[in-house]
Amino acid sequence: MSATSLRRWSWVHTWSSLVCTAFLLLLCLTGLPLIFHHEIEDLTGHGGPPPMAAGTPHTDLDRVVATGLARRPGEVVQYLIWDRDEPDSIWLSLAPSRTAPVSELHGVVVDARTAQVLDEPGKGEGFMFWMFRLHVDLFAGLPGKLFLGAMGLLFVAAIVSGVVLYGPFMRKLEFGTVRRDRSRRLRWLDLHNLLGVVTLTWALVVGGTGVINTLADLVIEAWRRDQLAEMVAPYRALPPVATLGSVERAVAAARAAAPGMTPYFVAYPETSFSSAHHYAVFMRGVTPLTSRLLTPALVDAATGEVTAMRSMPWYATALFVSQPLHFGDYGGMPLKILWALLDLATMIVLGSGLYLFVVRRRAGRRAAIAAAE
Repeated sequence: MSATSLRRWSWVHTWSSLVCTAFLLLLCLTGLPLIFHHEIEDLTGHGGPPPMAAGTPHTDLDRVVATGLARRPGEVVQYLIWDRDEPDSIWLSLAPSRTAPVSELHGVVVDARTAQVLDEPGKGEGFMFWMFRLHVDLFAGLPGKLFLGAMGLLFVAAIVSGVVLYGPFMRKLEFGTVRRDRSRRLRWLDLHNLLGVVTLTWALVVGGTGVINTLADLVIEAWRRDQLAEMVAPYRALPPVATLGSVERAVAAARAAAPGMTPYFVAYPETSFSSAHHYAVFMRGVTPLTSRLLTPALVDAATGEVTAMRSMPWYATALFVSQPLHFGDYGGMPLKILWALLDLATMIVLGSGLYLFVVRRRAGRRAAIAAAE
């Protein structure tokens, strides 16, 4: 590679890294507790349902919904969600109306077997809430998500340019060499390069999936305008359903239409994932892979009949598959620990890169002053 090309790649690596480093450090710091969010919630008193005999059947979903609504009179259900980690827990998202924004949602967690309230997480409260919002959108909504997506793209550019520069740099050194007998700057440079190569694949996966996750709102809107619009086209001229039928009946109809699958969440009529006339029952598989692939079944909210069902488009599937890869929550505790160690190593890479830039700038200024004297 020519000297000119190396200088260009070095410029890309330096400035793409500098622009995104502060935000990547923030994402690494906030992402660390999110890897262990379930364990942290257990320790802070937000545990799962009480133990009962294995195979205890779930109660009627209409009863579960009635329990949640009784805790917040005057509100309505927007979403009914089964907890992935605690299948005996059901999360009800309640709001003043079905078109209310996310900021007005309140959660009530109900035991799916006994219909007893397990928890009422405070809206906008707690350590994990702050970590999640900082990690996802910096408390800035869609603009914050897109900004972090741009930082993620710069991070990917920094990784790629770093790989290009690593080959010529290591021609005269053995892999993994850290020159402890040289200056502090060279020791940190060697450590920066070593950890950068060790975390290369992980950083690309997490950085790339993070960028995809920032597009979630746009992906869902594209699905609404595309497939969902097609599936509800026969209802377009009809008024919104006046009286909702049984959600238990709707879920049973979706189960019958998708044998071998299990419900993940139900979107009520007029919410972002449904129409004004349907329960949208999102079904998922039961294996580690298929559990991330969702198939919505639209159930007429008045009659309880399935009117349409089709797999999500490729761009939505890419979003759903990217989420477990980003947080490392699909392989149990060993994978979570590995994700945490790689996260810490990435923080060292980012911090050492910033240190090397500052040291080099100082050395350049000192050389310029000496030359001028």
